[in-house]
Amino acid sequence: MKTIFKAAALVLAPMTATALTSVPAAAQSKVGIAVVDLQRAVATSSAYSTARTQIQTTYKAQIDSFTARKNAIDADLKAKGTALEAAMKAAGNKPTPAIQAQYEAYQKAGQDGQAELQRLGQPIALANAYVEEQISAKLSDALKTAMTQAKVDLILSPDATVSYQPTVDITQSVVTQLNALVPSVGIVPPAGWQPGRQGQAAAPAAAPANPSQQPTSR
Repeated sequence: MKTIFKAAALVLAPMTATALTSVPAAAQSKVGIAVVDLQRAVATSSAYSTARTQIQTTYKAQIDSFTARKNAIDADLKAKGTALEAAMKAAGNKPTPAIQAQYEAYQKAGQDGQAELQRLGQPIALANAYVEEQISAKLSDALKTAMTQAKVDLILSPDATVSYQPTVDITQSVVTQLNALVPSVGIVPPAGWQPGRQGQAAAPAAAPANPSQQPTSR
């Protein structure tokens, strides 16, 4: 999701810069400023919440498989790590060919396990990215409407501020606009769909999406 929001920030940057440079110096003190957390706006939208719930149901088999395999890999790595520590202790923490081989086997097991989990989790990760991208496509429109309603000329992210009053946070207004613009989204990406690619097949009509906790490869 962070990549999507970085792109949104780049889209907004020229707008905020123009707002500052086009206002006469004497009037700049009257520029309306607000704070918006774009990532929170998407994550708390109705479409996103519903989609996460649907994903949990639609992709239950994949999620269960991922979880079971992750637990097994974690247990195996823990056992290998414990055995390696014991071997090093027995050797007085002095490197030996046997310990080096054991260490390399431990590293390889970790790398192989991570690659396997990434493969198993890819369908869920793609589903979540698909949901986020559909909602984020309307994020700019939602933000502009919220800014107009709040009579705001300049938007800052929470990270770009030192302190602010809750009254200048219009994130919930953006959420309200997103709910109107994107009441629902699809959770099953078209064949061959990849995040961030333009001109892909349009999202199918949304069935309630349910991504509850998903394995993260990001």
